Amino acid sequence: MQYQLKVAGKFYKQLQQHLFPGDGKEAVAIVLCGRYEKDGLSILLTHKLELIPHNECERDEDFVKWKTDRMVPLLEEASSTGMAILKIHSHPGGYPKFSDVDDFSDSELFSSVFGWCSSDSVHGSAIMLPDGSIFGRVLDAELNKYPINKVTVAGDVIHIWNTSKKSEVDDFSVRTAQAFGNGTYSKLKNLKVAVIGCSGTGSPTIEQLARLGIGEIVLIDPDTVEPKNLNRIINAKRNDADMGRYKTEVLAEAIYNMGLGTKIKCFTKNIFDSREALQELITCDVIFGCVDSVDGRNLIYQLSNFYLIPYFDIGVRLDADGKGGIDSISASVHYIQPGCSSLLSRGQYSLQRLHDDGLRRQDPEEFAKREKQGYVHNANVDRPAVISINMQISSIAVNEFLNRLHPFKDALPEEYAKVTMDYCGGCIINENESKFHVDEYSAKWCGRGNYKPFLRMPELTHEIIT
Repeated sequence: MQYQLKVAGKFYKQLQQHLFPGDGKEAVAIVLCGRYEKDGLSILLTHKLELIPHNECERDEDFVKWKTDRMVPLLEEASSTGMAILKIHSHPGGYPKFSDVDDFSDSELFSSVFGWCSSDSVHGSAIMLPDGSIFGRVLDAELNKYPINKVTVAGDVIHIWNTSKKSEVDDFSVRTAQAFGNGTYSKLKNLKVAVIGCSGTGSPTIEQLARLGIGEIVLIDPDTVEPKNLNRIINAKRNDADMGRYKTEVLAEAIYNMGLGTKIKCFTKNIFDSREALQELITCDVIFGCVDSVDGRNLIYQLSNFYLIPYFDIGVRLDADGKGGIDSISASVHYIQPGCSSLLSRGQYSLQRLHDDGLRRQDPEEFAKREKQGYVHNANVDRPAVISINMQISSIAVNEFLNRLHPFKDALPEEYAKVTMDYCGGCIINENESKFHVDEYSAKWCGRGNYKPFLRMPELTHEIIT
């Protein structure tokens, strides 16, 4: 069994401030966690945070004693929903293990937790060190303890701590390691990254990820190669179009032929139609969305929010002038972190446009009827595509991803929540996360994990993850 803990960036910041107030003494917090459990993988997902006030604790540099009254509401919710309880405390002295005192207190605490909860699924205990790193363990109903294999934080910086063996730098990866360090290369080698949409911006993104040494890439796209998109799909050939090969098949073959050791998993269905693809996405560390449809982008966001997965959304807009030329060229990379702003709250689409795109996918005849009657506007626009623009914004997206793993820019990563390239205007505009409105409704479901109906989307009832 593999165990993981995923932490929303907004909670990580609160935990750091609370667990290390500057007095050198231990502190503690309780977290209500959503779950994902399937095929030998159990993930705890931070959902609600209860910071135990310092003045309600007995605190010293190597212990913290506290009353459990404040966890009762979380215990009641865990009992009624099947969610998990996570205790997290600090070791201000930097001790990188659970102490004998921790062993005793965890056994005592979680004996009571299992008494509250009817489910036998595991609960968790974690420790944060002064450098911000987190390690932990889970406890089962018999109070057996098992290490958490990987802890990730989906925040301004993407933190990943795991127990996997560090990857050795090989010949092809030397330059990557020189630029970003052996530690970052090791992270890349152990990452599982999904790319949804394998055409204009997707194919150059996939090419870069593979050559950076990503350990596993999940490719999702339902379409086949056609002559009209040979001008923008890297590694696609005329023969591929003639044979009607799937885009994922063509790109997977190209990655395999690189011989760099990247594992590949392909799905040739729309994510709305594939339970297997949705489940695979939940187990990914990062998602790149390279799709045009509004409902597709919304689904990716909802999944990333429920399951705490960093999401890079790539979009390109080329407007023709109607005279055989281009009127404007712009492209953007949105970095979406769980529980903060969303593409909707950033004004990238409206609820009406979301509804229209959903109708086009689910009932094309009714969509065409409403479009003819004038009830649907601008929901089916085929814009020109240029490979040079696609590759440029794809490169920006991948560099933003690297900057979140290993910050190297002069400004802090949060300054790049949105990067817009106005090619005709000759400028790049960066926008801070703080400039965008929090999606308050979606934030309530941040880290909720498994839920019925899946992602609170009734149309996906048949895709419920259990």
